[in-house]
Amino acid sequence: MMSKISQKIFLLLLLFSFILSCNKTNEEEFIIPKAKPKMVEFGFNLNEFNVVNDTIKSGDTFGSILDNQNLNGKEVYDIVTKVKDSFDVRSIRKGKTFTILRSKDRTNKMEVFIYQPDKINYYVIDFRDSIVAHKKTRPLTFKTRTIAGALNGSLSETLQKLKVDPSLAPKIAKIYAWSIDFFKLQKGDTFGLKFTERYINDTIYDGVDSLKAAFFEYKGKNIYAFPFSPDGNSSKQQYYDEEGKTLKNFFLKAPLKFINITSRYTKNRFHPVQKRWKAHNGTDYAAPTGTPIMSTAAGTVEQAGYTTGNGNFVKVKHDRTYATQYLHMSKILVRRGQRVTQGQVIGKVGSTGLATGPHVCYRFWKNGVQVDALRLKLPTSNPMDSKYKQKYKEYMLPLKRELDSVASSLGSK
Repeated sequence: MMSKISQKIFLLLLLFSFILSCNKTNEEEFIIPKAKPKMVEFGFNLNEFNVVNDTIKSGDTFGSILDNQNLNGKEVYDIVTKVKDSFDVRSIRKGKTFTILRSKDRTNKMEVFIYQPDKINYYVIDFRDSIVAHKKTRPLTFKTRTIAGALNGSLSETLQKLKVDPSLAPKIAKIYAWSIDFFKLQKGDTFGLKFTERYINDTIYDGVDSLKAAFFEYKGKNIYAFPFSPDGNSSKQQYYDEEGKTLKNFFLKAPLKFINITSRYTKNRFHPVQKRWKAHNGTDYAAPTGTPIMSTAAGTVEQAGYTTGNGNFVKVKHDRTYATQYLHMSKILVRRGQRVTQGQVIGKVGSTGLATGPHVCYRFWKNGVQVDALRLKLPTSNPMDSKYKQKYKEYMLPLKRELDSVASSLGSK
């Protein structure tokens, strides 16, 4: 038999165990479950629906998508008829995304259909009360960055290393197409850029929007670019340097957009096909077969045809002084006597005639004599009217100071 002391100890232990179990039960009863974070997208709280995300596939139509939601032909017809003024059902395209919001009850009924033709715009078709369709746009914000760097690889690669969307590179090349030969830029050449970037809903990056100011070190000098519209018409905006001179010239610097120079103008070189030293009166631009070749200035096609040495070629007369010639084309896209504009595609890169690989040999003529286009000082377009120069100076100087400031930080690193 247990002693009285043992009995008391045993009873105390039972009581203590009971108290602990009661406290644990009470704690569990009063635990408040955490609420799910509110997920808002397209103006809806997604927690209130069963959400289905999908992509338009080949052969899909708006009707076939609704058919798969257990809607009969008449229902689909009624929907299409009611939304046709707000949403063209024929506009849906393969690869675009759509979202279906279903009810959370037993019926799991489709209540909302959302189609996204791009990252910014979307269409909402709401079936809940009455069938209505709306086009909506996600809010956009713009953030400005000012950076400076030194070329290390291609411009696209350098921008990527600086955490800048490399798609800015072709925009820059287009702005400077008349004033800088990007294929002469060297590793270590400095540049500064001020640009705006788009964000969807203030968080989703959507690329570079516009270039506000820039400079590139070229032949030991900084070439600046500032967008300006003298009369305030943004559609007529052009880029000018720090002196108010337009960057546009009478000639583009190169006949191709994306190229590598394989050889420049030289008095003599060893011809790879003819196996002899001879003058090379042009600049070779290597590019894949079929790459578009542009006329570097407006003019009239003087010659378009074929010779053994030149292969398929085009010669454009620009005025009484200047003419340009483009050799080794795979295809000629203009005819003799045709008027062409600056930047118009006149042929495709090839390797016809005396050529070892696909490229275009670009030749430049001044007063009937072939000269080196890369060394020639070419005529510029019309200058800015003097009455706008003070206004431009006031606009440009703060931007230039900002670029110069970030550029100076390169030397201190």
